[in-house]
Amino acid sequence: MTTLIALIVAAVTFGTVLMYGTLGEILTEKSGNLNLGVEGIMYMGGAFGLAGAFYYEKAVGTAASGPVAITIAILAAFAAGMAASAIYSFITITLRANQNVTGLALSIFGTGIGQFVGEFMRVSEKGYVALSNDLKDAFSAAIFPDFMIRIPVIGSIFFSHTVFFYLAVVLAVLMYLFLKKTRYGLYLSAVGESPSTADAAGINVAKYKYLATTIGGGISAIGGMVYIMTTAGCVWNHEGLSGVGWLAVALVIFCMWRPLNAIWGSVLFGAMMIMYLRVSVPFIPTEIYKILPYIVTVIVLILTSMKNSRDKQPPASLGNNYFREER
Repeated sequence: MTTLIALIVAAVTFGTVLMYGTLGEILTEKSGNLNLGVEGIMYMGGAFGLAGAFYYEKAVGTAASGPVAITIAILAAFAAGMAASAIYSFITITLRANQNVTGLALSIFGTGIGQFVGEFMRVSEKGYVALSNDLKDAFSAAIFPDFMIRIPVIGSIFFSHTVFFYLAVVLAVLMYLFLKKTRYGLYLSAVGESPSTADAAGINVAKYKYLATTIGGGISAIGGMVYIMTTAGCVWNHEGLSGVGWLAVALVIFCMWRPLNAIWGSVLFGAMMIMYLRVSVPFIPTEIYKILPYIVTVIVLILTSMKNSRDKQPPASLGNNYFREER
């Protein structure tokens, strides 16, 4: 039981990173844009999030506040993700370039920018760029009191996580309500399903695509920041983020483009990714554990395609540019 609880807690920690990346990409793809640059966006979020908190602490010294540092890190990561996604949006929506090629280029570009910023800080500071122990504790601390965490079994599972996990859960619920219960969310879904029909109904297709893609990119970037500030211990680590963005893209398919599914799906993927550290089987190579999420995604994709259920399929215009003159 102890091993299982430890696995779940660790899965939530890693899954929180994936949840942000997945929720951001779900919002993007709901508009019909397929942004394969999530990997690069999360790199940028990690680097700029750390930079925001680091230079804030450097400016104010011992007066640095944990909540303020967390807020600055979130805003810096979100802004970096929005900026990268704005470039993608301009190229694919305004210039109408191929979305797949542009997304792959953004992945390479964002990874390079993130690594440059991280290494620039390290070189300029002549050593590892890290926050003080007090701020590290602020980023990794559980938000519920100890007596709730000490509740047998459920305490560690539900109450021992950082503020980022609970913010991600709230974000998933809000995104679900927005997409299903609001007029603007339905407009966005209409743009993703049939932009020509939405355009004919008077919906500004370009505006919805721009907003969904840039905001979605900002959300995904927060996932990179969460990794650096929690799993990596507030120290720049460009190797740890490798592959996380692609895993988030796979998780979008696994969740069938539903925000609420991202809550449990990210925890499941997190468990599969770190299982080799908790439940090691001697004759199974580590690499097998790491490809499990992709294998499960392919199986889910095959099963949903066989059922041919429309509500489990991607937006109809996903990956296709909209040419108004062809309407």
